[in-house]
Amino acid sequence: MPADDDTTSRAPGEPAGRSAEPVAPVVVPDAAPDVAADVAPGVGPVVAPGVAPEAPIDAVVPSDRVGPERGRVGDPVAATVGGPGRAGPTVVVKIGSSSLTDDRGAIDEAAVAKVCAEVAAARAAGQRVVTVTSGAIAAGLPVLGLADRRPRDAVTLQAVSAVGQSRLMGVWDRHLAAHGLIGGQVLLAPLDFAVRDQYLHARATLTRLLDLGVVPIVNENDAIADDEIRFGDNDRIAALVAHLVGAEALVLLTDIAGVLTADPRFDSSASLIEEILEVDHHMEALAGGAGTVRGSGGMATKLAAAKIAAWSGVRTVIAAADRPGVVADALADVAGVGTVVRPRSRTLNARKLWIAFAVGSSGTVVVDAGARRALESAGRSLLPAGVVGAEGRFAAGAAVEVADAAGAVFAKGIVGLGADALRAVAGVRTPDLPEGTPHEVIHRDDLVVLPT
Repeated sequence: MPADDDTTSRAPGEPAGRSAEPVAPVVVPDAAPDVAADVAPGVGPVVAPGVAPEAPIDAVVPSDRVGPERGRVGDPVAATVGGPGRAGPTVVVKIGSSSLTDDRGAIDEAAVAKVCAEVAAARAAGQRVVTVTSGAIAAGLPVLGLADRRPRDAVTLQAVSAVGQSRLMGVWDRHLAAHGLIGGQVLLAPLDFAVRDQYLHARATLTRLLDLGVVPIVNENDAIADDEIRFGDNDRIAALVAHLVGAEALVLLTDIAGVLTADPRFDSSASLIEEILEVDHHMEALAGGAGTVRGSGGMATKLAAAKIAAWSGVRTVIAAADRPGVVADALADVAGVGTVVRPRSRTLNARKLWIAFAVGSSGTVVVDAGARRALESAGRSLLPAGVVGAEGRFAAGAAVEVADAAGAVFAKGIVGLGADALRAVAGVRTPDLPEGTPHEVIHRDDLVVLPT
C-alpha cells in the first residue's frame, strides 16, 4: 500500500489525525545535553532543581509532545551545565568486577587505589570525572560465603548486592580521601533513564556533585531494581551516564587490553584492534559472554556500551585496568592504549537512545512497503493503515520492533496500542478508525530507525 498522509504516516508538524487521548504509559527522556540541536527561539533558560543558579546554560530543547509525562509544549530542558572554575571536559570512567576483585571475589584494594590515583590525576589536569563501579555483588559474595557458587536467582543477587555495596563504597571513599577527594554514591535504576522527571533529577544531582568538586561514584541500584539485575552490567549504564552528563569520553576498564581479533582464552594469536569506526555485526561477532564468575559482563556488553556512546557523540576507550597511566593515556588518545571506538557524526537524543538500545522489545509490528519508505525517508509517524500485522503480546506503551513484510527489522518504537487492539485496526484508514482509537500506532518522536 503506498504511503500517504491520510493512511500510513504523518509528516513532522502535521496536526491532523492526532488522538484526543494519546496513550503513553511508558515515558522516556527528552533530548539530552549533547544533542541539543534545536534551540527554541525566545525560550528563556530554566534551571533544574539542584543545579547551581550561576551555572551557564548553553541551550534549551523544547518538547513537542503533549502530556504530563513529557512536559507541556515548549517545556525547556537545560542542556549543559558547568560549575564556576570547573568548566573542564567531563569524562566517565567505568571499572568492572573482574578488575576490582581478586580470585576469591574480595575487593582488591590495590586495584581501587590505582583507579583513584588516576582519577585524581585527571582531576588535577582539569577534567571532571564520574566513576561508574561494578563490584557490589562481587564484594558481597565472599562475606556471605558464596564466592565459589554465585547465585542465579535475582532476589538472592539483590540481597548480596545490599551487603556488598557499603563495603565497596568504603574502599572507594578511603582511597579517594588519600588524594584529598570526596566520593559521592549515586545508585541508579532503569527508571532513572526512562522517566523524564527522574532523568532530570539524576542529571541535576550529578551536575551539582561535579560543581561541588565531588567524584560521583555510580552503581546500579541492584538491591531494589525491579528489572533483571543484569540491566547492563554497568557497561550500558556507564554509556547512558556519559550521555546524561554530556561527557567527552567514556573509558571502560577491563581485564584485557581491549577488543581482540579472537578470544585469547582459546587463541594465542589474538591481537588488539586499536580503532573501531563502526560497531557492526562483524565486531559484535568477535565479542563473547561473561568473562569471569565474578563479573556479569564481557566484551559484548562493552561493545554495546560503546555503540550507545558513539550514537551520543562520545568517544569510548576500552582498555586494561592494570595498564599504568591508562586513564591519562585514554583521555589523551594515545595510540595503543586500548580499543578506541569513534563517535558518530549523527547522534540520537536521549529519548531515542533509550528506545534504540536500552529497553527490550515486547513484540513486532509488521508494516507494508509504503509505510517502511515513509518511516525511513520522511520521518513520519506510523498510522494503522500501514500496519499489516502484530506479532507477540504487548500492551500500549511497550517497546516493539518494526519489520517489513519480509521480516526485516528496520526500526523500534513505543507503541500506542496493545497487540490485540492493533490487530483489530490494522490496515484501517484514519477516517474509518473507531472513535477513541489513537490515530498513531507509533508517534515519530517515539520511533527510531535503527542504525545499519
